[in-house]
Amino acid sequence: MKAMILTAAGQPLVQDDIAKPAPAAGQVLVRIHASAVNPLDLKIAAGKAAHARMPLPAVLGIDMAGVVEAVGAGVTAFAPGDAVFGMTGGVGGVQGSLAEYAAVDADLLAHAPSTISLREAAAIPLAFITAWEGLVDRARVQPGQSILVQGGAGGVGRMVVQLALAFGAQVAATGRPAQRESIEAMGARFLEQAEGEEFDIVYDTIGGEVLDASFRLVREYSGHVVSALGWGTHSLAPLSFRAASYSGVFTLLPLLSGKGRAAHGAILREAARLVDAGKLSVQLNAGRFTLAEANEAHAASGGGKVVVDIA
Repeated sequence: MKAMILTAAGQPLVQDDIAKPAPAAGQVLVRIHASAVNPLDLKIAAGKAAHARMPLPAVLGIDMAGVVEAVGAGVTAFAPGDAVFGMTGGVGGVQGSLAEYAAVDADLLAHAPSTISLREAAAIPLAFITAWEGLVDRARVQPGQSILVQGGAGGVGRMVVQLALAFGAQVAATGRPAQRESIEAMGARFLEQAEGEEFDIVYDTIGGEVLDASFRLVREYSGHVVSALGWGTHSLAPLSFRAASYSGVFTLLPLLSGKGRAAHGAILREAARLVDAGKLSVQLNAGRFTLAEANEAHAASGGGKVVVDIA
């Protein structure tokens, strides 16, 4: 099969022919139709993501959507011909989705939404799982709560906004002035900068000083700050003085550790349900790229998630 290979950090991906995998027990062989480009893919390619533990040479690509070609022993949830999507590789030494096929752990997959294309489905997994793990699994969002999303127009931010609204929360989101229309179109209140308010939950997708500011924006006793980028050094005093809580999200952990992978499949089943109910949508970049043009896809800029067409 054809695949794009990263041979050294900072170098262009190179197309090569590699062995087509066969599904082992508990695995599904997927013919990949689309591979989404995430910021983490770019960091791995540049050699700036040691936490992803991706030895080289490697096939990158964390998110994908495709069609099941075969299943391994013990797999009953999927059958050949099923359309599926998932966050299935590209870290931890697991083959990524910039290839024609991948043999992936069935626990990481879900049936793709029926109301959108596989290109759109491929853009969902990493961002939605990150949103769900923070907002639902950690902060336990409830109807009527006030939610602030720091960076509401980004990939994860858009998912957090839509998920919070689907749970019946009241949502505000920060962004640049040029992002106001996009944020308000989702149904959130736009804030160029959050100050002078208190929220039940603050979901930070930016890190750094924005996370520090988030500690001062949650309610006393019941407030909860969640961050997908809480990797720096931060003073917890503002949060402690409010008797509030903090949770970090590290979405790669099941892929890196092999533990908790079924939770990712279950979260993506919720994503598919929300998409088909009209409560979750994705914004794609206007560019179209083939597998051989993966380098151009990595370099693409502009609004929306970049997706590589493979099948």
